[in-house]
Amino acid sequence: MARQLIWIERQRFRGFGCSECAWVFISSSAPSGKSFDEMMRNFELQRDQEFTLHVCADHPNRQKQGNKNTD
Repeated sequence: MARQLIWIERQRFRGFGCSECAWVFISSSAPSGKSFDEMMRNFELQRDQEFTLHVCADHPNRQKQGNKNTD
């Protein structure tokens, strides 16, 4: 099964992550842009690029993540 970008909800984290490993997206900078729409596009671009570039083997998974995880 191919990995997917999923929404994760845990006790101390709520955001995007990988369906196949423990990688989660944490933005490295404040949103930038001249409008809210531009800020959202920039955020999504950064998120999608980082997801595409991550290596699952670098983020071992303690347990299989589902669409909603409540660790």
